[in-house]
Amino acid sequence: MKLTLGFSPCPNDTFIFDALIHHKIDTEGLEFEVYYDDVETLNQKAFRGELDVTKLSYHAFAYVADKYVLLDAGSALGYGVGPMLICKGDENELREQLSSSNPELRIGIPGKYTTANFLLGYAFPNATNKTELVFSDIENAVLEGRVDVGLIIHENRFTYQDKDLKKILDLGDYWEKQTGCAIPLGGIVANRNLPTDVQHKLNRVLRKSVEFAFANPKSGLEFIRSHAQEMSEEVMYKHIELYVNKYSVDLGEEGRKAITLLFDTALKNNTIPAIQEELFLS
Repeated sequence: MKLTLGFSPCPNDTFIFDALIHHKIDTEGLEFEVYYDDVETLNQKAFRGELDVTKLSYHAFAYVADKYVLLDAGSALGYGVGPMLICKGDENELREQLSSSNPELRIGIPGKYTTANFLLGYAFPNATNKTELVFSDIENAVLEGRVDVGLIIHENRFTYQDKDLKKILDLGDYWEKQTGCAIPLGGIVANRNLPTDVQHKLNRVLRKSVEFAFANPKSGLEFIRSHAQEMSEEVMYKHIELYVNKYSVDLGEEGRKAITLLFDTALKNNTIPAIQEELFLS
């Protein structure tokens, strides 16, 4: 059975999926046609129901829970992994402006439906002057003055200081202090049109792929490097260590609790639609 599969070219995703798509594990008869896209493009594809299996932001998942079910394996949750607000000006002054009742600061964001943007709204609900950019362009947009503040994700949390940019707030840290929970960033979902046994098979083989990657961390090095632009090996593996952890093997009770809290908070703030379906693979 051949399925369409979408994930990002970021090291955490290529690390997770390497064994799966290169048959280093038993995929139980599943074959995959792979699409590599940034997370907001994957979110948009999920809105259209284009892919059988895909990575997407948890924020976006709220809008497609009628089309997709969340797998227990493959998620990016954790502590100290959240998106960050950065600037090149006075970070304290800009934080005060963001907290004001009507901030006019221009904010570059990596996509409307990213979890990063949800967390921005959670911390600074009045900060609405946003421009959507590809995540890898946000640092330069701040440096060039196209935006006043940048909302960065992925490996940019390791590189912004090298460009003399400053941190205004770590939004993941803010969430953790407010809730005591890990921050759910992205998950892997399967199309609800797939037979239930195929959904469970996907979950099994994805878990095996993550476990293989942990047991053989250098096995996918060339594959990971081929999609990591000009990232050094050190930064690649820092990225992986940050976003791939026990929740990537299995959400478990803790992971499910964190996701449920994220959605309950968003519903209370009227930032996502009501959800009728069971989110998790039963």
